[in-house]
Amino acid sequence: MIEIVMSVCIISEPTRCEDVRLNYMAQTVTPHQCMMNGQAEMAKWIEEHPKWRVAKWRCGPARQIAKA
Repeated sequence: MIEIVMSVCIISEPTRCEDVRLNYMAQTVTPHQCMMNGQAEMAKWIEEHPKWRVAKWRCGPARQIAKA
């Protein structure tokens, strides 16, 4: 399973950042598909968290437990 790892920062406090991990529901997502579709998944997260901005992101192997 692949996950998106985003480094997100609070807009009002740009130095306050943390990592957020988003798992893909599909078991067969490849790293390439993650990179191609990751922006749409991040856009969904940003809509739900408007006080945050994405500083950087990457795709990688999922951990056992990921934050949603």
